[in-house]
Amino acid sequence: MMLPLDGITVIDFSQFLSGPLATLKLADLGARVIKIERPGTGDLCRTLYLSDTEIGGMNSLFQAINRNKDSFSADLRDPDDRALVRGLIAQADVVVQNFRPGVIERQGFGYEDVRSISPNIVYGSISGYGEAGPWVDLPGQDLLAQARSGLLWLTGSADDPPTPMGLAAADILAGNALAQGILAGLVRKARTGKGAQVQTSLLEALLDFQFEVLTTYLNDGRRAPHRSAVNGAHAYLGAPYGVYRTADGWFAIAMTPSLERLATLMQVPGLERWYGDAKGLMRDRDEIKRILAKAIEAKTTAYWISILQPADIWCAEVTDWPRLLESEAFRRLSMIQNLSGPGVSLETLRGPLRIDGEVLTSSKPAPELGADKARIIEEFGLTAGCGRSREQRS
Repeated sequence: MMLPLDGITVIDFSQFLSGPLATLKLADLGARVIKIERPGTGDLCRTLYLSDTEIGGMNSLFQAINRNKDSFSADLRDPDDRALVRGLIAQADVVVQNFRPGVIERQGFGYEDVRSISPNIVYGSISGYGEAGPWVDLPGQDLLAQARSGLLWLTGSADDPPTPMGLAAADILAGNALAQGILAGLVRKARTGKGAQVQTSLLEALLDFQFEVLTTYLNDGRRAPHRSAVNGAHAYLGAPYGVYRTADGWFAIAMTPSLERLATLMQVPGLERWYGDAKGLMRDRDEIKRILAKAIEAKTTAYWISILQPADIWCAEVTDWPRLLESEAFRRLSMIQNLSGPGVSLETLRGPLRIDGEVLTSSKPAPELGADKARIIEEFGLTAGCGRSREQRS
């Protein structure tokens, strides 16, 4: 199948997670992604281990986020390597970087530098906190960005400490946002011939992630969110919304239009005074949830599912990874793909899109550092002077 970005070339200076996540999304859509890596060390993510698992001399995270890419080693302080990289940019459609503001400019590959080589380039950048302001030089690290974003006060229950998400949420959200912006830039380039400078940051991505609750905060007197003391799941939603312990596991209940109907189906007494009291579901949510929690804990998850799902009450078993991967629902999505190469064999997940009914997969693992440099030099016809700007060549 011809993919939407077949023929698009991306030069990727980025490291760690956010930028490589953006270029992974572009690669899944058919783009040719060439990682520019420092000789000897490469992308610092090569040494960021989530476990002691090593696959083909690389960690599982690097394999997952840099699959389906090429590696071009280049010392950006070396004039010859700089010329080669400029030659690549002259033939590319997209450039991506995620250094702190000012770093890539000092290396001579900021937006204005790159635009002098390729005036219609789509140039994508991710910073920690934007390009100006008091936080501009602070580390753009995921947990630190979460901590500064207000997000930690939305997860967990009232007595819990500020609770971060157990994922690299800022990196993943910013990477997806940048990929979206780059795609918009490519559409404009195809329609008008004009490139684009696309910028986002970890903080902007996390603020956008919270747009729903921040809009509420901005318009209700700026009252701070208060997490439920009992089975907290959403700071701004009332009972019964939450996760409850059952006799053999855990069980989630979302919002319900009628507490009376829920209580009747579950045969839970003691909730009558809140029937028809929509404001009471928020005001007294902890008391309501304590009553529900005591009843729910007495029976199994399967029992509650059998009672509530047929009645169209929104509920679900809390499932762990082993149970999820064994499920028919997971199997039907065909989410697992196999990567293979010399000394490499691993399972990872495909991207979440289907195009014309087809899932997007690639069996190409992450590249060895600099493994594709010689081939790329030959393929692109690169020489020491090939990266001069149009003005320099005229």
